[in-house]
Amino acid sequence: MNRYFNTEGQCNPMMHYMVRLDDRVGEIKRRFVDPGKYFVINRGRQYGKTTTLYALEEYLQDSYIVVSVDFQEISTAEYRDEFTFTRAFLRLFTEALQGKGVDIDGLEQAVTGAGEDRQMTLGEMFGLLSRFCGEVSRPVVLMADEVDHGGNYQVFLDFLAQLRGYYLKRGKKPAFHSVILAGVYDIKNLKLKIRPEEEHQYNSPWNIAAEFNVEMELSSAQIRNMLEEYELDQRTGMDTAAVAEEIYQYTSGYPYLVSAICKILDERLPEYEGYVDQGSIWSGEGIREAVAEILKARIPLFDSMVRQLDLYPDLKDVLKQILYEGQKLSYSPDTKPINMGLVFGFLKEKDGHVAVSNRIFEMRLMNLFITEESVGSDAFKQGLSDVNQFIRDGRLDMERVLEKFVEYFHEVYGDNDEKFIEKYGRKFFLLYLKPIINGTGNYYLEAQTRDAGRTDVVVDYRGEQFVVEMKIWHGNEYNERGEKQLVDYLEYFRQKKGYMLSFNFNKKKEIGVKSIAVGEKEIVEAVV
Repeated sequence: MNRYFNTEGQCNPMMHYMVRLDDRVGEIKRRFVDPGKYFVINRGRQYGKTTTLYALEEYLQDSYIVVSVDFQEISTAEYRDEFTFTRAFLRLFTEALQGKGVDIDGLEQAVTGAGEDRQMTLGEMFGLLSRFCGEVSRPVVLMADEVDHGGNYQVFLDFLAQLRGYYLKRGKKPAFHSVILAGVYDIKNLKLKIRPEEEHQYNSPWNIAAEFNVEMELSSAQIRNMLEEYELDQRTGMDTAAVAEEIYQYTSGYPYLVSAICKILDERLPEYEGYVDQGSIWSGEGIREAVAEILKARIPLFDSMVRQLDLYPDLKDVLKQILYEGQKLSYSPDTKPINMGLVFGFLKEKDGHVAVSNRIFEMRLMNLFITEESVGSDAFKQGLSDVNQFIRDGRLDMERVLEKFVEYFHEVYGDNDEKFIEKYGRKFFLLYLKPIINGTGNYYLEAQTRDAGRTDVVVDYRGEQFVVEMKIWHGNEYNERGEKQLVDYLEYFRQKKGYMLSFNFNKKKEIGVKSIAVGEKEIVEAVV
């Protein structure tokens, strides 16, 4: 069977090119399962949770009886009360034990042998499960996926409370050796989903869970190992180390995004004109093309992102502060919007501050915010009006873009106060730029250089990259330091020419665009 890159659910190493999970599941077994911990794997959508559970089940089966259930298989009607829920849960439990060489007659009798009118409470069900754990020859590990599906129902919270009591008494009677729950939400936030009032939202029904701190994102080295397996089959001639690092720079190892890029490189780009062979596809240019495809696509991951931002407007405001204004917000998981951003996988902690999780999320969010604000935006309309001036022989003339933006900004916003321009100036440039590159190019804000003083926007247009530093003027010394930083960044991107847009509040400033040489690099400086 020919393997392929999978973006539709659980990955299987026999069918798909995927990162090997032996080290990860080995660590989970050693640190969490063997010591008998109850814990939660909570990560954002399509972060490889189900694939990890599948690999972990295979890894544990020689030492444990693993019972793997999925709460999505319990219907809404079966969450109606504890009697219907216990029947549904025991049905899944016994189905998971089929073929494992375990005597399940007692469990099946509880599910089917007592007739439809049999009503079993949660307490009775846990008594039955305790007897089962005491009778079997190996410790029992319960794995439950998609626990969020039950989070809207009180009976599921009651189930967690019973599980907590079960855990606390396991020294006195048989119990599951280890319990693993997987979902997007942390268990303490399930209460929030049902009872959002402030006094209830952190009242966890399951506060005995061990902290799960195993890395789930993919490293550049892991991506490289996956590509080397692909290369053995396909012989593309790619530089696997360079390609892996470039993919990592866009994804920060978010599993779905890694697979999505590879899938496009493998299946779609060979049909495009301009790529002479497979080696030219598996390159920086090919990866940028794949990213552009992802950003245009309607996929569940991004649909979920938009839905969550609508539900949590404070989180949306935090993301805008980070992306538009270059704010460095202190990392505080106790702050609700930041906590929700961490839960959904939109945010991460970096050097004591919060940052957007990966470059593709940044680009998609910027596209969303810019599109929303483009309605009624004079800057967007002006960029749309000027667009024909900037494309020459299919190439973007970034110097001309800056010249026209300086003219426009000075005329329209030049009399606004410093606070207004400092907050909105960079956003106006992005709004102006968007219709110029729309449909053909993309841009992202470089997280490594972003702060309240400067932000680098990197523009991809038809395979050509432009680095534009947007900064607030803080004097000549600061400006010279910014020029040196930009030169270093141009070296990183292998560019000979860079661009600098300064918002200067000095009344004696000289408005306009000029070109200067800094070492072997050329910098086009625009001042408004």
